Amino acid sequence: MTKNYPVVSDEYKTAVEKARRKLRGLIAEKHCAPLMLRIAWHSAGTYDHKTKTGGPFGTMKHAEEQGHGANNGLDIAVRLLQPIKDQFPIISYADFYQLAGVVAVEVTGGPEVPFHPGREDKPQPPPEGRLPDATKGADHLRVVFGEQMGLSDKDIVALSGGHTLGRCHKERSGFEGPWTANPLIFDNTYFTELLSGEKEGLLQLPTDKVLLTDPVFRPLVEKYAADEDAFFADYAESHLKLSELGFAEA
Repeated sequence: MTKNYPVVSDEYKTAVEKARRKLRGLIAEKHCAPLMLRIAWHSAGTYDHKTKTGGPFGTMKHAEEQGHGANNGLDIAVRLLQPIKDQFPIISYADFYQLAGVVAVEVTGGPEVPFHPGREDKPQPPPEGRLPDATKGADHLRVVFGEQMGLSDKDIVALSGGHTLGRCHKERSGFEGPWTANPLIFDNTYFTELLSGEKEGLLQLPTDKVLLTDPVFRPLVEKYAADEDAFFADYAESHLKLSELGFAEA
């Protein structure tokens, strides 16, 4: 489906490129790439394609959405980003939070994810309960990513690879630890670790393990573990889809 992107001014485009440079500096200095990817994903992942509500439209700036159980700790991301956002009032929060996610992947060595500006901020946060629950299985992932967001099985596995960045914090999610030994490097290690079995000090959530037992998910895990270029290509495509849910639909 061809996207019908809005036209933005040259001034807006220039502001986006300046903000991109500032975000690179912030993420490098604060080592906060995982947090920036998380705010982008958790903003976008609330989209419900049936009702055309939720999605990547800047509502994470509201304390109400930051207060959702799945968003524990994202108030820190909002706080870190605000001084840069203040320098670029022309840019919507919706674009800014998605740009932060794209830059987080790039700065940590991941693929270049295309970014199209023009999202408008929505006034109301979505209802709580639309993001995936890490304690559940394949059916749950397909309900949230497939039935709700309109994404594919391939998207589910490729986006799961984003867990190569970051770690869980017990006080935020109930789980503790990183998925890989280098949680600030974006590569295909998430998949190689998944296939090599559980290790002391590394995390595998129920929603990670299900990628090995599901007959559609597992071949994709094996493909991405064996071929990082294939993972990067599919990840960039899936991240782009996630970041544009409900945006510029034809």
